[in-house]
Amino acid sequence: MKLRTGRRAAAALALLLATFTALSGCGEQKSTFVEGKVNVVTTFYPLYYLATEIGGDDANVVNLIPTGVEPHDWTPKSKDLQTASKAQLFIYNGAGLEGWAEDFLHGTGSNGGLKIVEASEGIALLSGNPEEEEDGDGDGEEHKHEEGDGHHHDADVDPHTWVSPKSALIMADNILQAFIQADPANEAAYEARYDDLQARLAELDRQFTQQLGAVPNKDIVVTHQAFGYMARDYGLNQVAIMGLSPEAEPRSQDLLDVAAFVKKNNVRTIFFEELVSNQLAKTISGETGAGIDVLSPIEGLTSKQEKDGETYITLMERNLQNLVKALQ
Repeated sequence: MKLRTGRRAAAALALLLATFTALSGCGEQKSTFVEGKVNVVTTFYPLYYLATEIGGDDANVVNLIPTGVEPHDWTPKSKDLQTASKAQLFIYNGAGLEGWAEDFLHGTGSNGGLKIVEASEGIALLSGNPEEEEDGDGDGEEHKHEEGDGHHHDADVDPHTWVSPKSALIMADNILQAFIQADPANEAAYEARYDDLQARLAELDRQFTQQLGAVPNKDIVVTHQAFGYMARDYGLNQVAIMGLSPEAEPRSQDLLDVAAFVKKNNVRTIFFEELVSNQLAKTISGETGAGIDVLSPIEGLTSKQEKDGETYITLMERNLQNLVKALQ
């Protein structure tokens, strides 16, 4: 298990842990523990989706990050510690996404009774933040290094593993194995539900491979550097206005470089995401004449998406439609 502690989360969690004992004795927090089921805590929506699909009726899955909340700067509350302390499984993404996880898990006081699942285990991680590197060709292209090539830094790991269906297949298998270990009596049921999910994810992977392999253009310009795994797995070139965090502030030179890249390469669409402002995409669009469209990193559902019954699969299918349309 590999955990990384975020700088900004540390101070908040110190206060959180200090107040946990008093709060947990008040009896005001509603328990989310369900007898007779495997109680699971996931950190954000993609993991919640995979866990609920595999766990089915045999699991009670609680997701920590609420609908409509961007996960990069979210930190847990005392009620989240209480929820996790009663669970059998804690599923987090890893790869540096949940900088608060290490202190949080110490605070649960589970004494080894909580199984920790790093869903991204086994995925070859991307590293390298173009905000902190020289862009030698001046065209806004990102430069990444594979983990293990001597350039890997924890602060620069790209955590957005789930945005590629190939990664989602690995993550689903990791979650299946955790369910089987926690509840071997229901292994057959978990495997049956996993087989159904695996078939849907494999079909999604097949569609991405076939359709993106056939488009004539490969450059995608995005506001947030969240699509590196998708780009790597399906032969695209990601050019990001901002870095690994959607709240990173781009430099004026970054905007000029991206605008120059868009013009030089006849990029037709600037992609933005639902949970953050589309102002930067509009700025580049106004400068270059390119259109704008949504490419979702699926870090969480909006309230409307939740109401409409959208899922990881349906949102990824829409991503593929928007990509194919933009890259013709």
